Formats: sequence, C-alpha cells, structure tokens
Amino acid sequence: MYIRTEQKETDELFVTPLLQQTAFWSSVKRNLGFSALAFDIAVREKELRRDRPSSSYVLDDVLVLTRKINREESIAYVPYGPLLAPDEDLQGDFMESLSEQLREKLPSDCILIRYDLPWQAGWDDDVSADLRELRLNWGTVNHNIRSSRSPQLPTHTTFVSLDGSEEDILSRMKGKTRYNIRLAQRKGVHVIRGTEQDLPVFLSLYRQTARRNGILEHGRDSFEAMFRSPEKDARFELLIASLDGVPLSAMFLTISDDRATYLYGASSDMMRESMSTYALQFAAMLRAKELGARTYDLFGIAPPNQRHHPLSGLSRFKLGFGGELIERMGCWDYPLDSVKCEGFFVEEATWRGYHV
Repeated sequence: MYIRTEQKETDELFVTPLLQQTAFWSSVKRNLGFSALAFDIAVREKELRRDRPSSSYVLDDVLVLTRKINREESIAYVPYGPLLAPDEDLQGDFMESLSEQLREKLPSDCILIRYDLPWQAGWDDDVSADLRELRLNWGTVNHNIRSSRSPQLPTHTTFVSLDGSEEDILSRMKGKTRYNIRLAQRKGVHVIRGTEQDLPVFLSLYRQTARRNGILEHGRDSFEAMFRSPEKDARFELLIASLDGVPLSAMFLTISDDRATYLYGASSDMMRESMSTYALQFAAMLRAKELGARTYDLFGIAPPNQRHHPLSGLSRFKLGFGGELIERMGCWDYPLDSVKCEGFFVEEATWRGYHV
C-alpha cells in the first residue's frame, strides 16, 4: 500500500470528534513536556476499500506525540489516531505503510511508534492477543506489528446519544439511573461551571477518588495544562456539583466537533447518598448538547463479563446512562529498532501508570 505523508503545523489539524487528535490536545501535551508533530495522509480509496475501485485519494491527518525515554532514545505515540480506517483485512498493511512513511520524518532516535487505534474492533473479546496480532500482521511485508503491553487509552467505552429532548435522553437510561438523577435534584444538588480558580476544589476531590479506588493520580500539571492551551478546535469546561455549598463531585467536560467526552472525574468520600455524580453527568450531557455535541463519550468501561476488572464498579455506573457499547482495537506497537525496543519493553514492564 502506498501512503503519502506530509508534515504540517499542529494548528492545521483537521476538526475531528477525536479529542486526542486535535490542535488543542497537541498544546496540552506540549505543556506536559511532549513534542507534537502533525502529518497529512493521502491514500487511494481502492487501497482502503475492497469494493471501491476508485483511484481518487482519501485525505486525513494524524497527530504524533514524541517523548524521550532516556538520553539516547525516544518513542512516538499516536493517541486515538488516525481516524481513517481501512477494511479489516487491510488494516495491518495500512499501519505498516503509514509507519514506514513516518519513520523518515520522526526524530532519528525514535525506536518505536505506538498507536492507540480508534477503529472499532472486528473480533470478539475472547479472541486471544496472539490471534489478534496474527490477524493484524496478515498480508504485511515485515510482520512487525505487536500488541502493546501497556495500553494508554480506554479500549471499551459507551457513547450516549444526545439527540432529542431532555426527556428523550432520560428515557434511554436505566430506571435506577433516572431515579438517582431526580433524587439528586430533589435533594438540591446544584451544578456550576468552574474556572481555573476552582482547580483546587477539583484536585481535593480527585485525591479522595484516587485514594478510595487505589489509582495512580495525574499530577496537578496535567489539569493546569488544559487551562494553558488555546481552545482552537476543541473546548473544555470544569463542572462542579455541590450540595448546600459543599463540593461533592467534579469533572472535565470536553467537546470536539460533535462529540463530548467525560475526560476526568472526581467525587468526595462524604455525602455519597446525595447522588451528586448522577446529577453531574446529566448536567454535563445537557451542557454538551447545548454546545452542539450529538454524542457523549463516557470514556472507559471494563470489558464485558470481567467482574474483577478495576473499572467494573465504575462501569455499572456508566452503563446506567444507556449508551451504545463501543470496543476499539486498542494499543499496538510498530518497532523501528527491534533490538532497542526489546530493552524498552523489559523496562516498561516495571513502570507504574501511563507514561506517553
């Protein structure tokens, strides 16, 4: 497969529902120490679709983040990109061709390209990682695509439709979720839009959430970076739910094109019977709809039938809002230097948390 790529400025990235492929996100990550590169992609339609013999070019673009992992080496990371998805039996060929094109344009010390693919998975959950890897490498020249040992972004999620009226949105939810939303409203839970001055409120709730659930915290700089980034092709709002003046839950709502995303969330250890998190999510959906979003991504649930998954409790909460289950293809690696990558993979296995 032949793919043309051409570098451009990150502020020229196309408008996309994928937040992590926006100029806004490139600025957020630059503020956190990453380098950000943008590339136009052109590929003939007949090389993407078996049933379309057209020789016309299909255009897309991709944001690539790079970061040093030591003094001599760096890795490249493509968060939820590219949006352009070929037919299932051509996906590996597409990834290989794109990776080889990018190889020439990435820093000379880059040893690996890591993709968090946004494409919907074409396999069942019980298909093994080895079989998935075999299928993705089928038809490639180098057989160089590897399943990543370190997923970065959620593979499973749920999209809630924002079409219709407020009552339409409520009607698609499970009964218990509707009840809890209305209960929170009767109790007097109130949701406001915060500013950067309210970040300490969010951070206090976030630390409680991290301790309660045993998760690794993002640093304060991860949230400050959003306030320091120009909202050119995406925007965000900090929403805070309170009862009697006491902040009980908070979240970062993002909107990119016609999709809203529940990006970061936090809640208090106290007054959990207030159901503030339900009121907060519903308020976020209505605000997203007001801003032009048509779908709301709840951003991360456990795979089906995995009761002991770390996200299983949170998944029960999110699934109550009645969204469509989505499974993305997940995280994949394309080593540019196989020997150096083996050393990186061994070291990576000892690291805690997300790191690219």
